[in-house]
Amino acid sequence: MAAITAGIVVFPGSNCDHDTEHAVASFDGVRPVMLWHNEHDLRGADLIILPGGFSYGDYLRAGAIARFSPIMHEVIEFARKGHPVLGICNGFQVLLESGLLEGALSRNRDKKFICSSTTIRVENAATVFTNRYQANDVLSIPIAHGDGNYFAPSEVIERLEENNQVVFRYCDSEGSVTAESNPNGSAGNIAGIVNREGNVLGLMPHPERASDPLLGSSDGRMLFESVFDSLAGRQ
Repeated sequence: MAAITAGIVVFPGSNCDHDTEHAVASFDGVRPVMLWHNEHDLRGADLIILPGGFSYGDYLRAGAIARFSPIMHEVIEFARKGHPVLGICNGFQVLLESGLLEGALSRNRDKKFICSSTTIRVENAATVFTNRYQANDVLSIPIAHGDGNYFAPSEVIERLEENNQVVFRYCDSEGSVTAESNPNGSAGNIAGIVNREGNVLGLMPHPERASDPLLGSSDGRMLFESVFDSLAGRQ
C-alpha cells in the first residue's frame, strides 16, 4: 500500500502547523508535507489540513485574507472532487470564509480569548473523520481561540441538524449539552461541522493537541486515525 500524504497548508501567522505535522508523522505510513500558502502545487496530497493559528494576523476578519491565498484555489478544487479536507480552529475559519462550509464565526460570547481544556461530544460517528469513534463519545480536546462563536441563519442551522452535519458539540464531562458547557456562545453548542458531502470538516478544538498521552489527552488521535483508515481503504 502506498504511503498516505497529508498536506498541511502554512499561512503567514499559522502557529499550529508543526504541531499538526508532528501528530500526522506519528502514524505509520503517513507522510506530512508542508504547503506554503503562495504555492499552487498540492504535491500529491491525499488529505489537506488547514491548521490553527492567526493567518495574516487575523486582520480584517479571521480567515478572510487566507481565503484568497493562491493555494486555496487548489484546496477548493480538491474538496469539490470529494477529497478530504480538515480545518482546525483558524483552518475552520478559512473553510467558512471560502464557502466550503456554511456559517460564520464571531467573537467569543465574553469577548475574551479562551485557551483551556474542553469537552465535546461526538454527534456523527459516520464520517471519514469520525469512524473510529462511537456516537455520544465524550472527548477531552483543548481550545484556543478568540473568534469561535459559530452562528448561521436559523434555516442553515436547521439544515445542518437535519442532515446530521453537526459532528461535534460542546458538552460537560458527562456528555450533557448545557449553556454552562458552551465556552464561546456557539449556536447549539456547535464545535464542528461537516459539509453535505461529508468530505470537509471544520472544528474549533485542536485534536493535534490531544494526540498523545503526554499532552494530557489522546482523544483527538482517533480523528486522524479515522481519516487515514478511510484513505487506506480507498487505496
